[in-house]
Amino acid sequence: MRVAALLRGINLGKRQVKMADLRAAVEALGHTDVETYLQSGNVVYTPARHPTAELAAGLSTALGIRIEVVLRTGKELAKVVAANPYPVDDPTRVVVTFLAERRPKKALDGVDQAACAPDEFTFTGRELYLKLPNGQARSKLMEALAKQDLGTTATTRNWRTVTALADLTA
Repeated sequence: MRVAALLRGINLGKRQVKMADLRAAVEALGHTDVETYLQSGNVVYTPARHPTAELAAGLSTALGIRIEVVLRTGKELAKVVAANPYPVDDPTRVVVTFLAERRPKKALDGVDQAACAPDEFTFTGRELYLKLPNGQARSKLMEALAKQDLGTTATTRNWRTVTALADLTA
């Protein structure tokens, strides 16, 4: 079983982590077949045991910064890809926000989708799919979501990264 660890907020501002250091930290925790994808905190590995939140604590200690992690198995990522409700003409305009825990839909009641048009979102429990025709940087929806308390760790990846991670964990 391969697992993808999605690290939140890595290589933004002062939270810089070299991918070689990240790979070494994951290997030091006993995991194997470790590889990173891009420079934005995506690690795919074969776990030494069932993946748990202990990865975040181990990485935080090894790298000297607080690390928040969202985990998905290869099977879970395959389901994320299959469940995408939006057509993908440009893989940078469809993104998925991964939540560490399942949250009720009411967590997003404060987001007025009509006010965020043409952006759209679909919430499925642990994934939030977003269609952003004008991109993330100009998105009113991304701005509105940033103000919401989802009550758990969340991190966002564009569709190109989602499908690449699904392939790497298959």
